Amino acid sequence: MHIRVLIQREPDAADLPLPQYATPGSAGADLYAAIDEPVILQPGERRKISTGIRIALPPGYEAQVRPRSGLADQYGLSMVNAPGTIDSDYRGVIQVILINLGQEPITIRRGDRIAQMVIAPVARAVWQEVEVLPETERAEGGFGSTGFSTEK
Repeated sequence: MHIRVLIQREPDAADLPLPQYATPGSAGADLYAAIDEPVILQPGERRKISTGIRIALPPGYEAQVRPRSGLADQYGLSMVNAPGTIDSDYRGVIQVILINLGQEPITIRRGDRIAQMVIAPVARAVWQEVEVLPETERAEGGFGSTGFSTEK
């Protein structure tokens, strides 16, 4: 399925690629760092990094900004608010809040692929207050109530 997403580059991102899917089966399109100077993230440090783009999503869709698994695995680079949500009515510059969860400093350079963006449909709930919720087998079990291992 394809949807049309309008995109606008900031002047300082004119030389950077638009979001791109790395393979035909990729769910997320790569986002690029639109920074003038390298940014060094110390262990435990977080920083907003601009992508230099703005988008206009059709109503009924959101964009989910997610960490890149390779960066998380190799360097401990992740996002503080993963996934970050871009609403269909947001028109600001997309920024990614990166955090260094690794043990060594990480350098982010202009044009680095820093995150991925997934476009997804959104369901809007109609809230109906009730006195009692329907019962389930799980009931109130949460936070590990279903166990860790398949062995019992």
